[in-house]
Order: sequence, then structure tokens, then C-alpha cells
Amino acid sequence: MDLKITNCNNFYKVKGTLNRNNVKMFQNEFENIFEKVTNLTISVQDIESMDKYGVNAIAKLHQEALSKNKRLSIIGFGCKDLYDHFKTETAA
Repeated sequence: MDLKITNCNNFYKVKGTLNRNNVKMFQNEFENIFEKVTNLTISVQDIESMDKYGVNAIAKLHQEALSKNKRLSIIGFGCKDLYDHFKTETAA
């Protein structure tokens, strides 16, 4: 399944597959997002699979939120690779 991103206010739903082929679409959607909003919520519940490029794109967004003192919430169980990345990062 291709990547589909929908939003309502500061809540975004990401659905499908986030990988090397479509990560640019994800990055374009969230480029400069923290210039517009203070709080951002992304639901990854409907992500079927994600490769390292997708994980890195979300991790980069997380780092941007931290550096700009903004709040990013990632909700939903979604993909195990993303969960493992943040679990490892917080354990270190």
C-alpha cells in the first residue's frame, strides 16, 4: 500500500508503507511544521511497514521538536521498527 497522510488541525494520520520510495513525501508534508504549530500529534496506527528511511524521517522530526522546544506525540502501535528505535534511544 502507498503512503497516505491526512490531517485535521494538528492531528495527522499516516497510513500505508513508509519507505525509501515515499519518504520524501512524508518529509515534505512535515517540512517547517514547527514554525506553524506548537503541538503535533502523528498517528502511526495504520502504518503497515516502515524501513530505516521511514524510521529516520520520524526520528528527525522528533529531534526537530526537541530542538525547537515543541511537543510531538506519536500515537498508535503501528510498526515495530519505529517502536524499537525509540525504545533503544530512551534506554541509552
